[in-house]
Amino acid sequence: MQSAIATPLSQTSLSRHNHVLGSTSASTFSRPTTSLRFCGLRREAFFSSPSNHLSLRSDRVLIPSRRFQVSAASSSTNGAPPKCCFDYDLIIIGAGVGGHGAALHAVEKGLKTAIIEGDVVGGTCVNRGCVPSKALLAVSGRMRELQNEHHMKSFGLQVSAAGYDRQGVADHANNLATKIRNNLTNSMKALGVDILTGFGSVLGPQKVKYGKDNVITAKDIIIATGSVPFVPKGIEVDGKTVITSDHALKLESVPDWIAIVGSGYIGLEFSDVYTALGSEVTFIEALDQLMPGFDPEISKLAQRVLINPRKIDYHTGVFASKITPAKDGKPVMIELIDAKTKERKDTLEVDAALIATGRAPFTNGLGLENVNVVTQRGFIPVDERMRVIDGNGKLVPNLYCIGDANGKLMLAHAASAQGISVVEQVTGRDHVLNHLSIPAACFTHPEISMVGLTEPQAREKGEKEGFKVSVAKTSFKANTKALAENEGEGIAKMIYRPDNGEILGVHIFGLHAADLIHEASNAIALGTRIQDIKLAVHAHPTLSEVLDELFKAAKVEVQATTTAVSEKVAV
Repeated sequence: MQSAIATPLSQTSLSRHNHVLGSTSASTFSRPTTSLRFCGLRREAFFSSPSNHLSLRSDRVLIPSRRFQVSAASSSTNGAPPKCCFDYDLIIIGAGVGGHGAALHAVEKGLKTAIIEGDVVGGTCVNRGCVPSKALLAVSGRMRELQNEHHMKSFGLQVSAAGYDRQGVADHANNLATKIRNNLTNSMKALGVDILTGFGSVLGPQKVKYGKDNVITAKDIIIATGSVPFVPKGIEVDGKTVITSDHALKLESVPDWIAIVGSGYIGLEFSDVYTALGSEVTFIEALDQLMPGFDPEISKLAQRVLINPRKIDYHTGVFASKITPAKDGKPVMIELIDAKTKERKDTLEVDAALIATGRAPFTNGLGLENVNVVTQRGFIPVDERMRVIDGNGKLVPNLYCIGDANGKLMLAHAASAQGISVVEQVTGRDHVLNHLSIPAACFTHPEISMVGLTEPQAREKGEKEGFKVSVAKTSFKANTKALAENEGEGIAKMIYRPDNGEILGVHIFGLHAADLIHEASNAIALGTRIQDIKLAVHAHPTLSEVLDELFKAAKVEVQATTTAVSEKVAV
């Protein structure tokens, strides 16, 4: 995951403060750009009378905007529709979390917006990913706690043997996905986003086809088609005994012994679910260590807590060269070969196998050849502003790609952030997203979270750029709230520059780590330095004090820049 993050930390302050409008002269504007907000569709959701609706639409047309002035000034090329006659300001292909985030922000900015979905609203995250998996993990967390007799006795509680209903657990995950999907759909409808059903593709410049032969045009187009599970060659998926995460989330069975190919986020989370429900798990990892995408120190502690005490064994440095589904009374067969020498190592016989080897971009059939775009390993090439790059290395005008389809950072909230960034650009406000400020989390028990660089990455960067790197750590065992919960297992780690207080990365393993990481990620996004944030006040006793102690533990060579503000106190 980390290798896909290329935006330098030095952009953090620039991306947040230097929002420069384009070179359009001031004379182009007959009103301030902010007047566009008064014709946003959000008002239509609250003032739904026909008269209000018409007046808002007429405001949209009458208020001159920078976007349309620029459009009229440029010449039409490559068969693009006339600049004054677009069906929409913005068309988004793909109604996942990224497309949804872009659509809502576009409406807020006053853009007439359509979103095209060939499957179901919500995409992978809502229907086959992060949403239903969190429902299963909520169950596994409670099961794990109820099954821990020592933990319960420490509270003075006595609990009889815990059990579960598999179909009830599966229904909980499915019901949550349905609820969130309906919420996303209703939110877009309420704000006036046109939801168009059918497979969407780029027909030409500023032109999109969806369904059988429906053609629409837009000033700008965003591709947000997401990804699908990646299945390596030699693996036969039958959806029953050899499955991907798409199938696993349906929880149609809880096998006695399941092999999980891959020990990243997906594999770790499912190991948490399956072991809590009684399965034995075997990890198959191609690299020499488990959890290769995490900070090494965090991985070592997480393995001691999440792997070693549980019914989990593992094979590292091996490939699953062939996996055959169970049939005719025979178990699932897995052939293992050495990842380096390719020599045969072993054969496993298990009840089921989950393929958790990552995800592949869903970009086939999008009509990219119509705008001379060539994918790279399936990913659509983009620049730092998510503008699509064609086969000649030139920008494709008015075409953007966000989320898993561009491969920059394959996380749902990253896709949404990229979509919002694109909308900022097409409405006249330059914006570059700092991907190193985007947090990630693994919802095991306890959780793992991170933002920015790992320690090895930071030290490599420091050697290249000539600055010193320091590390600060704090333990959950020193936190009152964690001890009250009998959840003192965990650490927080910060990698930083002692010369100027810049935060390079933060990694947390412990109770509610996924919630705690955002103070650090926001600090990186806003360019806040340690010497300033360590003066912030945290409520006591709370888990947030883990971060408070982490910031205070850092040894920074410069003083705080925050100016003290005196306030009158009522007595």
